[in-house]
Amino acid sequence: MKKLFAVSLLAGSVSLMAHSSPVPHDGSMKGVDQAQPIDQAVGMRVLKGYTPHVFADNVGRVRHLAAHKSGWLFASVVKSRRGTATHGLLALKDTNGDGKADEKRLYAEGQFGTGLAIDGNDLYFGTDQKILKFTLDDQGMITGDAVTLVDGFTINNQHDAKSLTVDGKGGLYVNFGVPSNACMEKMRTKGSPGQRPCTILDNYGGVWKFDAAKSGQTQEDGIRYSTGHRNAVALEWNRQADDLYLVNHGRDQLFSFFPDLYTQEASAELPAEEFHRVKKGDNLGWPYSYYDQRVGARMVMPEYGGDGKTKAKEGKKPLIGFPGHWAPNDLLFPSDASGLPMGALIAFHGSWNRGRAQRGYRVVFVPLDKKGNVSGQWITFADGFANPVADGEAVNQVASPRQAKHRPMGLAEGPKGSLYIASLMSGGRIWQIKHD
Repeated sequence: MKKLFAVSLLAGSVSLMAHSSPVPHDGSMKGVDQAQPIDQAVGMRVLKGYTPHVFADNVGRVRHLAAHKSGWLFASVVKSRRGTATHGLLALKDTNGDGKADEKRLYAEGQFGTGLAIDGNDLYFGTDQKILKFTLDDQGMITGDAVTLVDGFTINNQHDAKSLTVDGKGGLYVNFGVPSNACMEKMRTKGSPGQRPCTILDNYGGVWKFDAAKSGQTQEDGIRYSTGHRNAVALEWNRQADDLYLVNHGRDQLFSFFPDLYTQEASAELPAEEFHRVKKGDNLGWPYSYYDQRVGARMVMPEYGGDGKTKAKEGKKPLIGFPGHWAPNDLLFPSDASGLPMGALIAFHGSWNRGRAQRGYRVVFVPLDKKGNVSGQWITFADGFANPVADGEAVNQVASPRQAKHRPMGLAEGPKGSLYIASLMSGGRIWQIKHD
């Protein structure tokens, strides 16, 4: 039987059902020590009890990661903004045990994608236009050509990333981000009202469920599992709780479009980035409402008559409302082999819409109980990505995402509980993190 221990997270104390953790716990768990210096050669700092190192460098603009039991790590790598980097599905492995990837192979060259998941020896790759499935042998090598499971996605040049997850029971879940900010009649135009009904939700703004083994599907063959979320790049099935979870990107430009209702400071913090447990048929609220984490309530979107104070009846309250425009981009439920208590890791890579009040650029840990409920305050698991400096004072203090040295994007767990974090900046970097 697993033992109970008390965990102090930020300001509060809660009790969690612990994993049989290889990391000693002294009765408390706190976030990254802000006084801890950053090893500039590594470019990040992490929770006490863990040690990070650079697993691979200059691998391109890495998005999501997936690890196989054989030790192969797969990364979706997209073309650089200047179009110079090769993109596709990159496989990496440390074959000599020195902690660095010394073998690299590129598959699906030219495919622009994000979503990755591994279930047994099946590898799922979500490109912007289709969902591919590769078969792996026991050594983690791709065998044969990819099978196209779902095809025909429309490219909109806005929120096209197809993040995905599988439930281990034959279900494949795919994010369809909205090609919109707030479903305005005139896109991103000051003074334009919102559309009601928002017909964009017919084909976007939700998660669609497909058959994870059937080829030749289109979106019409899928089931709209949930709706009302603007863009859920961070999407994962929690097999402990047997439910779908996601972290939603909130809308932009409240101050730009409604300066009489929102200050620049409020617009930087709103709306919340929403962490949800999603049931079939859920409507999270976009575009009619957003979540204000400061008051703990959903508010009517200003395009639909809201004034920043009127509470909404539409939408679902999230498990947690993180500060606005942190930009959540991956979600992982680590196993007990990682040394972490039961919970979730979320990667935030920062957003242009915070202006100069930049925040995010971190990986956080959210404690969960055995039933999948949040059981305490979240903590910072890793930070220092944006602007690693020795004195610690400038960490995360960049004026725009373009100035950030690194932006955490992808998460994965490998054999024996090793954790991986990917960055899409500075040529692309992947870290491996092991518990001490």
